[in-house]
Amino acid sequence: MTTAPLLLLEDLEFRWPGQTEACLDIPALRLEAGEQVFLHGASGSGKSTLLNLVAGVLAPTRGRVEVLGQVLGELSAADRDRFRVDHVGLIFQQFNLIPYLSVLDNVLLPCRFSRRRRERAGDARAAAATLLRHLDLAESLWRRPATQLSVGQQQRVAAARALIGRPELLIADEPTSALDAARQEAFLDLLRRECVDSGAALLFVSHHRRLERGFGRALAMAELNRAPAEAA
Repeated sequence: MTTAPLLLLEDLEFRWPGQTEACLDIPALRLEAGEQVFLHGASGSGKSTLLNLVAGVLAPTRGRVEVLGQVLGELSAADRDRFRVDHVGLIFQQFNLIPYLSVLDNVLLPCRFSRRRRERAGDARAAAATLLRHLDLAESLWRRPATQLSVGQQQRVAAARALIGRPELLIADEPTSALDAARQEAFLDLLRRECVDSGAALLFVSHHRRLERGFGRALAMAELNRAPAEAA
């Protein structure tokens, strides 16, 4: 008996309102539980749009997006939001930290919005502290507003926030773009290690091919997506 994948895309098409051509046309994509996948492609190739479909932020024009056996298209927008906060951790390119909250309170946000993440974290504050230590953020920084941290420190706060409560899927959208090469690789090593420890699958997106070392699989948007490049 085959095990159901963590993520399954079938016959996926997405077209922005008012467009005549699809910007995404992906026949199939499968991601297994705990797998770490590097997705690369040029700017404008549809990477971020694909991530928004996987996270349930967008709904496909046609086809199937299934996460943990749940077809996202069968859920209302509000139910997709609830499903996302319960099961998906997100690291954005701009991090999207709440500037007036402390580092610790930023990390705890998913546990405030998701009972499931809160229960899986156990003692949420202890879980947040463990993640911050593993990601090399000194305890002296935890009470500071997020805006007082360096870019690299904010990035690690965003990673801790995404990982707390052990979501099954972690999505990272170009989170290393503001760092130099050495710091990019150091952050990736930390992130992959934390995903292994928590059991989360990782879908990491970047246009820097040199970062794919250490991932179990690398995928190219140009090979996945049958839509014309100019449509994306």
